[in-house]
Parts: sequence; C-alpha cells; structure tokens
Amino acid sequence: MEINCTDEELFIFKQIAAAGAELNVPVFVIGGFVRDKILNRLDKDLDIVCVGDGIELAQKTSQKFKPQPQVNYFKNFGTAQIKIFSKESDLPFEIEFVGARKESYNPESRKPDVLPGSIEEDRLRRDFTINTMAISLNKNDFGKLVDPLNGLADLENKLIRTPLPPDQTFSDDPLRMMRAIRFATQLKFSILPETFEAIQRNSERIKIVSGERIIDEINKIIMTDKPSIGFDLLYQSGLLKIIFPQMVALAGAEYIDGKGHKDNFYHTLQVLDNIAPNTDDLWLRWAAILHDIAKPATKKFEDGHGWTFHGHEVVGGRMVPKIFTRLKLPQNEKMKFVKKMVELHLRPISLTKENITDSAIRRLLYDAGDDIEDLMTLCKADITSKNKQKVKRFLSNFEMVEQRLKEVEESDNLRNWQPPVTGEIIMKEFNLPPSRMVGDIKNAVREAILDGVIPNQYDVAFEYMCKIATELGIEKK
Repeated sequence: MEINCTDEELFIFKQIAAAGAELNVPVFVIGGFVRDKILNRLDKDLDIVCVGDGIELAQKTSQKFKPQPQVNYFKNFGTAQIKIFSKESDLPFEIEFVGARKESYNPESRKPDVLPGSIEEDRLRRDFTINTMAISLNKNDFGKLVDPLNGLADLENKLIRTPLPPDQTFSDDPLRMMRAIRFATQLKFSILPETFEAIQRNSERIKIVSGERIIDEINKIIMTDKPSIGFDLLYQSGLLKIIFPQMVALAGAEYIDGKGHKDNFYHTLQVLDNIAPNTDDLWLRWAAILHDIAKPATKKFEDGHGWTFHGHEVVGGRMVPKIFTRLKLPQNEKMKFVKKMVELHLRPISLTKENITDSAIRRLLYDAGDDIEDLMTLCKADITSKNKQKVKRFLSNFEMVEQRLKEVEESDNLRNWQPPVTGEIIMKEFNLPPSRMVGDIKNAVREAILDGVIPNQYDVAFEYMCKIATELGIEKK
C-alpha cells in the first residue's frame, strides 16, 4: 500500500531520504503521522527513525533546506528536531529524528534504559499497533507502507491493541494507559478487551507518572468531540479513582424511602458532552466537569422533601483551587474563571421564575461581567432531562432570561461595571483615611444602583453618597 502525500510532504521526505542515503542508513517515517495520514487527519508532527544516529541524520537533513533550519538537540534522549515552515499553513512541520532503539525499564520509573536496536525492536517498544506503521524513505521501496504488526488491520477495525503483551506495555510505561483511552476517545476506537483488562490490572502503576503528563492527556480527552467516552473509560478502568477521586465521588445514586437522586457522575458527563459542540474553550469545559463537584459534600436527605445539595455551588467554588493544585492545572485567571462559573451556575436558573426583578438581573450582570455568555452556555448544557418537553421548556425560559439580560445591559450598562463613586472620591470628599467606613459608603451606593433605587449616573450617585455619609454622622471637610 502507498500513502498519498501532498507535494510539500513529498518534498520533505525526499530531502530526508537523500540525507539517509548519504549516511547509508535505512530511514522511515513512523507513528502518528502515518496513522493520521491513512485516517485523513491533519498531522504536521513527523517522527523519523533510522537504523543509525538520529542526531547525525537531523544535521544532514537540515543542510538540504534553504534557508537552513536550526537543529535542536536532545542528547539525553538521543533525538534532534528541526522545523520546516510551510507555504500552505501557519503551522510548521516539526520533524523529530531518532535512532532505532530497544528499551528496558526499572519498575519504579517510566524512564527506560535505551540501547541501539533494530527497526523491528523499535516497533515493539511503541505503544499501540496503529502507531507502529511506517513509510519507507529508502530507495528500493520509497513511499511504501511497512506494517509487519498489522496496524493497518487494527486501524480499519478501529481497535487499540499493544504490540507486546499489554501487561508489559503498560507496566513499562504506565502513561500508555492514559494514551489508550485518549486515542479511543479521539478516534472513536474500541480498546481490545484483553488490553482494557490489562489497564485495570495495572492502574496503580499510574502513580509513578508525573501529574503534568497525566493532566496533558486528560485535557486532550476533554477537548474531543465526545469527552464522556474517555471519562467513562477512565472510571471503568480504575484510573480516575487514583488521579481524580473527587469526580469518582459523584458516581452512584442513593435511595431512602423510595426517593433517590440522579447519578451525578453520569450527569456531569452528559453536561460535558452537551457543552462540547458549543465551545472549544478548555476552561469552560472544565467548568462543566466541576459545576456539581461539591454535591457529595453537601448531600442531605430531608424528611418530606428528599435529597438536597444546598450550597453546592459555594462549596464547589472553594474546591476549585485545591483541585487545580492537585491536578497540576494553572493557578491563574483560568482557575478563577472556572471557580466563578461553578459559583454562578445556579443563578440563571433562579431567574427563569416569574416576576424576576431587574435588580436580580443587574446583580447577575455585575457578578458575571464579560463571562455572562459563557455562563449561559454552561447553564443550557446543564439541562440533561430525558423528558424532551421539560428540556424545551427550560431552554425557552433561558431565552427569556437572555432577552432580559440584553435589555437591562442596554439600559444600565452594567457589564464589568464599577460604581461611579470610587473610594478615592469618598476619602477626598470627607477627608477620610482608607477604612471600613469608606467601604460601607461605597457599598451602599453600589447596592442602591443594583437595586434600582438610583440610576447609574455620577451626579445622582454623588448626592446619594452624601446622604449616606450624613446618616453615618460624617461631615464634609
């Protein structure tokens, strides 16, 4: 079988082939690029393996291009990389060169001892058969698919299978368990039953993998078309309990006196799937994952009423920074955004009731600011009822809320709003030092505007400030 490549790809391959011929070393394109090429998926990361010195091949290949790309060396790994900038895309081809190798592992580490090896040994050290396929760049069979481990058959049958016995593959490098689930999710493939059973047996081995590598795989799963596939596999495999126990705590439904609550784990997966078609924002998708994270901590059965989760949005907001820390996620504006979404996710639902005041709408606009559209996207995704009429009714109610938000925003201009009377103005006008009293006056003005007592205008707000100061016994300087 021959692989159809673009003219640009073919040109790059011919330069690499020429470099290999000059060094008299067999050369192959191997791995993900070959897999994705057959699947018609865009991939500009090329892995080149040679039976020889990969760094020397990178240097020789670099000399074939004008302008000559810089060679980046990773001597500890015996690899080198060059980037070839494309005429057809802003993304460069990132080409990594390595010599064929065989590996042996210490049980306490996923970093192997590496020795030079044959191309056959190099294939066996790879994670899955679908990633062992290669394209020859050698003169006698240039462009031919080389597939001794039947990766093409597994690709056509949509199967994830390991080249070696799966227990050995996963014990050697436990991150491969995460990668198996990620590929199954991205490609919509099935993990071979004996392969998945090996993941279950070896799940504890994930503990030797760094948090940064684990979260990278989780984020890739989150960004797929249907992330629930990956999270369900993580749950069924036992991996999720080790790497993200708070999410596993959502699983299951409890019944008392015949009254039960929904399984909040699978509800969360449905919300995540619901939001995926509407946003490519990783952090809004994280908000979908964490929106109900505090339900286990706030769950209570009330006689005559049933199950309640009072305050789960507040408790959930407090949990977000700790979860981000544990999962090696950033402690910056991204975390604050997710925290904010978790804390506010019930607010628009409360606004779907009749006779909601403009004051309540103003407060939501004030608290959500520029994130109001994202919040509404999350709230719509949170409707997971199997009752189609109920879903239709909720969505209709949310449309009404969005219309009210638009009307109040246009009239009051409250998005990212700050009260027209600042703390500096109050201190200057009444000769006050920074103090709680300054904050009290400022808050009173803000609340009056949000409640509609006074309009959002400086002159009126200034006059109201003076009134509040008088009531507090404060005189102008």
